[in-house]
Amino acid sequence: MLHTKEYYEQMPHDTRNPSHWHALFLDKSIPFNPDAKAAFLYDSSTKSRQFLYPVVKAFARISIVLMQVFKIFIPNLINAPKMLHKSLFWGMKYFITPEANFLILRHFYLGSEVLRFIKDNVRGAENIPMNPLKPTAVSHVRDNLFLEHDLNLYNFIINLNKAIDEKGVKVSKQEKPDFSAISATPIPFEQFRHRWTNFIDLGTAIEIFTPVYQFYLTDADFWRATNSLQLDEVIGIYAATIMDCPEKLTALNNKHPMIPLPMAGAAFRLLLHGFSTEVLHALLVQAKLEQQRQAALVDVE
Repeated sequence: MLHTKEYYEQMPHDTRNPSHWHALFLDKSIPFNPDAKAAFLYDSSTKSRQFLYPVVKAFARISIVLMQVFKIFIPNLINAPKMLHKSLFWGMKYFITPEANFLILRHFYLGSEVLRFIKDNVRGAENIPMNPLKPTAVSHVRDNLFLEHDLNLYNFIINLNKAIDEKGVKVSKQEKPDFSAISATPIPFEQFRHRWTNFIDLGTAIEIFTPVYQFYLTDADFWRATNSLQLDEVIGIYAATIMDCPEKLTALNNKHPMIPLPMAGAAFRLLLHGFSTEVLHALLVQAKLEQQRQAALVDVE
């Protein structure tokens, strides 16, 4: 069972013992898709997150440090992205919660839409190559999904800024942004496996996956992947410039990538990365729906 917004909408409110998660779900201080928010909060409230996460976190971060020392001497001994993604697929399918799988696949889907939105709203950038990732099933992870996502971010920023330099175009405010890339309807995911073994929450799973990611990739690939998590700031600035709403960037808190952060904290930054993408996409969905509402009013008049 995937816990969606109805789970929290029907939750009773005990004034003497109010739920932390209920309060956060009802809070409207930042834009967030209701079903994604419910999945995120439910997953964060599990026993796995409360008791397993602190233990796994300690061992995972020690593993990252030790492996980093090892890769000082043999940085390119292992380079097996296919094996990495097979491992991630099996872990996701059989061990992590449906809510975590829902949020992971949403992240790739929404990230592709945000990049396309920026491209569509920079005049002169029409020919920038894109590689949209829109997985609808856990099995799609086997297609080097995580690695392709990292490459997409870097390639997009490089290609966009090359176009800016070569053609004299710029990222600027658009009076009527093109929201055709942004989906305002539910993503058609296949049903997620939900057995007794699917108990590991998103935060714990990411802590486990991070040293696995490091093991199967070269040191340079892992370094690039961890630094990509801070590109939220760059993408957010592009989108906020187009929308003319810099104040909306308050939820982006991965810090600017020009000052890279230690690898040991990559798992936590990955959570922030997913959170930032959800907020930014929800902001664009709100703007799209408002644009449609305004257009409908004009048609009526």
